[in-house]
This record gives sequence, structure tokens and C-alpha cells, in this order.
Amino acid sequence: MAKLRLEVPLHAIDRTPEYEDFMNKLRDYHAKRGTTLDPEPKVGMIHLDLFKVFNHIVASGGYDKVSEEKLAWRRMAAELGLHSNNEASTAFALKEKFYKNLAAYEISTIHGKEPPPKDILEDVTAKGASLLTRTRENFRGKRESNVGATDSAASGDDGTPTQERPAPDPAASARASRGLREAPPQRVIFQPDTGPARATRQASNQQAGNSASPAVNHGQQSAAHHQATHPMPLMAIHNNSRGPSILHHPPNSENTSHLVTSYQPKPMKPLQLRPVATPSNTPSEFFKAKLPHRFALDPANRQPMQPGTFALNHLVKISFERGDKYKFDSFPGLAEGLVEKALQIGNLFYHVNWTVSWDSFTESNDIGVLDGNYGTQDILERIQNLIEREIPDVIQTEKFADEMVLTTEAILTIRNMVTLPENAQNMSDFYPVKDLICILLHLPARDSLTEVKHLALDIAEQLTPFMALESDDPLYKTLLAQLASEDRGTILTALRALGRISVNLEATNKLGHVPGTTLQRIVNWLLLNDDELIDACLDFLYQYTAVVPNLDNLVRSIVPDNLVQQLVRLLAHGARKYTREYTVVPEQRLPAKDEIAPMPNDLLQEMLKLEEPDRVHQWVKCFFEEDNRSFITQLAAWQAYQSAFATPLKAINQPMITPADFIRSSTSVYKDSNAQVLREPGDPQQKFIIHGIRARPRPLAFDGTEYGRCLWAMNPDKRNEKCGHFYLKQEEMWNHILTSHLNEQRGENGQFPNIEKEYRCTWAECAKYEIPTKMHLQTFAQHISTHISTMIPSPGSFNRRPRHPWVIPAKTMSIVLEETPTFRDERMPEAPPQAGGIPLSAVLVLRNIARNVVKTEAEEELLKEQSRSSERGGWNEKLFRPHLTQLHGILAENLAMSPYIASLLELIIPAPDDRD
Repeated sequence: MAKLRLEVPLHAIDRTPEYEDFMNKLRDYHAKRGTTLDPEPKVGMIHLDLFKVFNHIVASGGYDKVSEEKLAWRRMAAELGLHSNNEASTAFALKEKFYKNLAAYEISTIHGKEPPPKDILEDVTAKGASLLTRTRENFRGKRESNVGATDSAASGDDGTPTQERPAPDPAASARASRGLREAPPQRVIFQPDTGPARATRQASNQQAGNSASPAVNHGQQSAAHHQATHPMPLMAIHNNSRGPSILHHPPNSENTSHLVTSYQPKPMKPLQLRPVATPSNTPSEFFKAKLPHRFALDPANRQPMQPGTFALNHLVKISFERGDKYKFDSFPGLAEGLVEKALQIGNLFYHVNWTVSWDSFTESNDIGVLDGNYGTQDILERIQNLIEREIPDVIQTEKFADEMVLTTEAILTIRNMVTLPENAQNMSDFYPVKDLICILLHLPARDSLTEVKHLALDIAEQLTPFMALESDDPLYKTLLAQLASEDRGTILTALRALGRISVNLEATNKLGHVPGTTLQRIVNWLLLNDDELIDACLDFLYQYTAVVPNLDNLVRSIVPDNLVQQLVRLLAHGARKYTREYTVVPEQRLPAKDEIAPMPNDLLQEMLKLEEPDRVHQWVKCFFEEDNRSFITQLAAWQAYQSAFATPLKAINQPMITPADFIRSSTSVYKDSNAQVLREPGDPQQKFIIHGIRARPRPLAFDGTEYGRCLWAMNPDKRNEKCGHFYLKQEEMWNHILTSHLNEQRGENGQFPNIEKEYRCTWAECAKYEIPTKMHLQTFAQHISTHISTMIPSPGSFNRRPRHPWVIPAKTMSIVLEETPTFRDERMPEAPPQAGGIPLSAVLVLRNIARNVVKTEAEEELLKEQSRSSERGGWNEKLFRPHLTQLHGILAENLAMSPYIASLLELIIPAPDDRD
């Protein structure tokens, strides 16, 4: 029996920061290599997470090692969660996607080698391994040597056994071509024995060798028999260049048989043809009255296929490996035969022999006869009246064990085949399979039957989406009874089967008559730390609460407050907090000015010691900084340089640099600066500029120290006219202000006298002593020192100037948000992620409750009860009022869930006109 596949989570793309970083690197790699990257390739209907696939294959040894191991790509697909009925096709698809998108990247990043050129890697199919040693010479040679041969490595899955073929005929090898099917060899009808009557030793050995091949001897005997019964025409024999000719006469006539030489072929008789009835020429022959469903055929013509022991074993294997190609419509009678074989399990445990009757006009009182046309409505009552056999569960007879294996293989084949939607839809109208599920799920509670019951539930899970089951349907009752089990797998599959009833139909899944104890168990399961079970419970509750009578039963059967509390808790299931920066005010850049700072005296003395063009270079470094989005006119730069150095250079008899040399030297300081001609729109006059620099507001000394500017107003009534002198040290600026602006004089001891008089501060925008205030000079000097220390930091103090002072940083605001599981819509890949998982299911159930609870009879009863007290609002007020704060928090923080929470709040909080 085929092994069931392990439960591995379905493959999905995890869009983590690590994933985005990997994909960015992979895109850059393919862009440099000149190849095309498929960022989200599909294997079947699943999009691949290339980051996850790359890490898994590399951890398993890499592309070469996985390709050299037998069935390794199948194992990789299973471990990555790429589930499919066609494992070989999925394995090759996975190998091909890795080969095209990740193989070269693996060679470069993991192995540190140069990958093969793309014409022998990405441009060819994913065949074979040995990419690390592939070159044009060995690859082309291998291709030429494989012309006409079957390349098993190209499939990526060499685990499927193939029929061994004999070595090709050298004479026919010229006709072979890769990719084309070779013509079958012509059959030799008759070979006359033209050898000597006495066999030689070589002939004896050859005859002995041929006797060891019964297949060949059998083919020769068949050919001889065909020649005896259907001789070939003479013309056909002449045209057959590969076969013998009857006109051949050996030179040694004594070795020729008389019967051969006297044989004359008989003319072929014309074929006797008869007309065949088809739907076009004889439609009356094909017309039959249709019964209620597609399987209702004439009982005399319904012949179930009876698979034997060997056939069942292979049906299991084929249905598991090639399920997408194996359909019930293509094999008439297979469904009947498998169900009839599976029903034999009843005779192993009960005194009953289940059989299917297809006679619609005959009623049988036999408890074991099932109605194949309309289903057995009293199947549950019949099962309850059965008498169980006394069979030990541990020790079994050989016959019992063999029968159990056969019936289990028949059930497993049905399970494998209905995983294909076409088969599931086909079998949904086949009533005996519904009776079979009921019978299997009501078998005795024994360990040996656990697998059979799980297979029956798997079949039901695949069929119920195509069924509309009422509350009195035996299958519906049977599935509902499974929720009382203590087996997690039974509960999980039964919940899925119930929640998916009529999903693919227009009918509504009513889910009526669910006991209150079952509803309470479902609510209790929401408390478990089991995501799969919680998800199945929420799917069931979503279908259940969509029907108003069901919700009325829910409110009366359980404490609905507890259910709402658990659902609100699940809204934050799997949530994580993250911080997002929002820009309140965008970044701004101050415009560049042509005003260049004046030359400080001490800096001038240092620059006069330099020679040209070093003096120009140093002047540009001290008075300009690099900015590739600004410029200064060449005229403004030259005039500033000339005003600073013309008079001092003339005093020391040194020539001034020429304007052309000045422009050439000034543009060589910063790498992005250059001389340009600017033509602004609307201005007919062009400007000659130096692009890539802007004037510093305060110049720098040779060691990079920034000068401080005196901001004392020369005229107290015109505070916008500042002094503008630059100083490197605080003491120099302090002495400058006291002597130049306050007109204070030092005494004989070199100190300023601490006299008391009226002082007024005109530094920048200072408003502390805006009007003359009487005070001692020491007090006022301390106030001035605060301005100076701000302009010129003291040595060792931490007052770092921003790198680009002309850039006003953007004002941002950090907001803490919450994120729950999301997914991307394949139809709109560019759309933002959509809410998904357990939180989405929980809010949908809450929305059903809020929408439908106001329509129930329980709502009317509660309103009547509240009318006698001070309470108001009904069930929505009672259930959701304690959770409004939490719901509003999720609305504000969870962007993906906010649309659903908003629609829920609209149902909970009535409009202002509806409150009174």
C-alpha cells in the first residue's frame, strides 16, 4: 500500500526583510549577468519563495549534489511543501526553476567560482548535473554524443522505472534524431532456412543463446504462424527491402526445401466491412431515458470493474503518482468496482454482505442491499441493527488480513482519485460512495480501523464541496457525530468537510440541527494553541453563523459573551509590533547665495605664504563646500578672490593669477565641480557658473576649524546689519565686542574696569537686554560670553555642526503599528497585502454575528426584557460594548484589518438616527 505523504505546510512566500534583501541581490546579479529573472516562478499553482528554495537546496548540498542523488528533487519538493498528485512533474518543475534562476547565483556566491556562460546554462534545459565543471567543450561534446539517446537526467527525476530497450541498430542510427520518435523496425514475416542441413558449432551456440530468450522465440513463432495464415502479396514482399524475398534461390539446391520453392502466395481476400452505428447517423440507437443522475444506467448494462489483488496494489500507486491523469470518466465501471470491493469490509466485522442494487423498480427488504440510484436513506438505522462479529483486534487470520488489505487499498484508491476536482465532482453524484462513507465511519472502534476511518473522512472532505446536504441526510449526521470524537485528526477533517458543504454550488450550507454540546466543544477548541484546529473551527462558525436560525440556536445553547471574547482575542493572533516613520514636513534645501564670507586677517596671512595655484585651491576649500545641486557664478567667485588678494599681493610685489587660470584651478578642487554655461528659461542672457559648489556661511581655517562670526548689530536701530567679522577663538571675539562695540578701555593693569552703567545687547535676535539696563560690566560680559560660546565652541566641548547646514531635515513622526498574517492577491501583485489567516476568519465570524443577531427571536426577547430596565441596545450592545476599545485599537494600528473592523463597527454602533 502506498505511504501517505507527510503533513508539511503548503509552500508560500514569506515576505520578510531577509527575503527582500535576497531578491534585490538576485535581481542585481541577473542584471549584471544579462539573464532574465523570474522573481516568483510557479510550480503548478504555487508561487516559489526563491529565498526559501535557495537556502534549502544549498543546505542539502547544492544543485549538483541534489541532481546526482536518485529521487532527491522529489524529496526537496516534499520538504518545501510543494504538494502535488504528480510528484515527478513537480520535481522537474522545481529543478528547472532553480536551474534558471538560482544555479548560477549558487556557483558564484556559495562556491566562489565563475558559472558557465549563459548559452550553456540558462539558455538550455535543466538536464544533468556537474554545473561546477561544465564548459563549452565538454558540454557540446556530451550533447553530440547523446544525439538520439534518451537523456534521463533531463527529467530531474530518474526514479520512475523505464522499460529497458535493446541496443539500437547501427544501420538505423542515422535515422534517429533527438526529440523525434524513431520509426519501429519492420517485422520480418518469414525467414527461410538457407543454411546447411547440419548445424555448425557456432550456429548451435547461437541457437542455445536464443533459447534463453523466451520473448524472442515467442515472437518468431507468432511471425511464422502469421505467415502461414496470412501470406503477404508478392508486390509487398518486393517492396520490403529488409525482409527476405521468396524469389531468392540459394546456389546450393540440395539445401532448398521443395515446399519452399513450390510455394505460391494466394491473393488477399477483400475485407468484409459492416456499418457502425454512430450518434450522427443513427441517433435513435443512442437515445435513452435519463434517470435522476449520471450513474443511473440499465442494471443489466452496469458491469463493475473487478480489480484483482495485483491490480489494487497498482491502482493505489497509479492514483497517488499520476492522479491528475487518472479520471473515473475514462474508466467505466471502475467506481462501481472500487466501491463494491470497499463494501466487503462490512462482512469482516458484521454479519452482513453489503451489495449495491441498480434496479430502480424493485424494493428489497434485505438489510444489506443498498440503493445505488437514490441512496439509502435509512442506512444509519440499518447500521445500528447490525450484529458485530467477535473478532480479536490483535491476532487475525491470514485470510482476514488479506481481505483487510484489499479493501483498504480500494478505499485508498478512491481517496487518492477524488483529490482531483474532476473526480470529486463526478463522485459527488455517485450515491453508493455516500453510503460507503457512512458505513466506514460507523465501523467498530478498533485500532486497526483508524486508518480506514481517516480515509473515509478524507473522501468526504473532497466530496462535500459539490454536495448540498440537508440536516436529515445520513452523511451529514455521520459527519456531525464525528465532532464528539477525541481524535484530533477526526475532528479536524470532519470540521473541514462540514464547513465546505456546497462551497462550489449555489446552494447555501445551512448546517442545521447542530447540538448545543457540539457548539460548546467548538468554542472550547478556540482556546487551544492549535492554529490548524482553530482555523477549521472558524471556517465552520463562519458558515454556521451566516444562517439566522443557526445564530438563534447558538445564542440559546452557549454563553455568546465567551465566544465573542475569544473571537476578539483572535483578532490579534500572530500579531507583531513594528514602527513606521511618517514624514510630516518634507526635507528642505536653502538656496545657494553668491555672497562669499569676508577674509579673516589671520587666514589671509596664512594664504599669502602659498604659491599659485595652491592659494586658489586652499581658498576654495576654506570658503566653499561641495554641493552637486548648487552653483556660483564665475564672476562672483573671481571678484571675491580679487578683493581679498589684489591689494595684499601688490604690497608684496606678487602677481595676481589670471581669470582663466583661476577658473581652471577652482574647478579642480572638488570632483563634481566644473565650469558650465547656464541658460535659464525666460532669461535671454546666459550665465557662466562653477557648478557643484556653494559658499560657506563661515570660512574654515587650514586645520578645518570653523570661524565664528560676530553678530553684533552695528546700529541698534538696524539690527539686521551685523558686524560680520570672523574669529577663531572666544577670547578674540570677546575683546572685539568690548573694545569695538562697547568702547571699553583697559586700565593700567590690563583689565577692563568693572564700572556700572547702562548696557544694551544687540547680538542677533537677543531680547534679554533689548533696552538699556544699568549693571556692572562683569555681569554684562558674562551675558556676552553666552553668545560667544554658542558661536565658537570651546575646545573639548561637544557641539558638532551638521554636515550640510543648508539642508533642513524632514520632520517625521514614528507610529507603532500592528501586523497580522497577510497575503498578496495573485491577480493584482502590485496591490497592498490583504488580511488573511485566523484574524480574518475571526472578524468575519464577528461580522456575521453582529449582522444576523438582530434578526433572531432571541433579540426580540432581549429587547422586551431590557424595556423593563434601564438597559438598551440588544445583543450587539451586550456582546460588543466591552470590546469597543480593543476594536478601535486594532482599527488604528492594523492597516490590513482596518477595513473589516470598520465594517464591523458600523454594524455594532448604530447611526445617530437609529439610536432614538
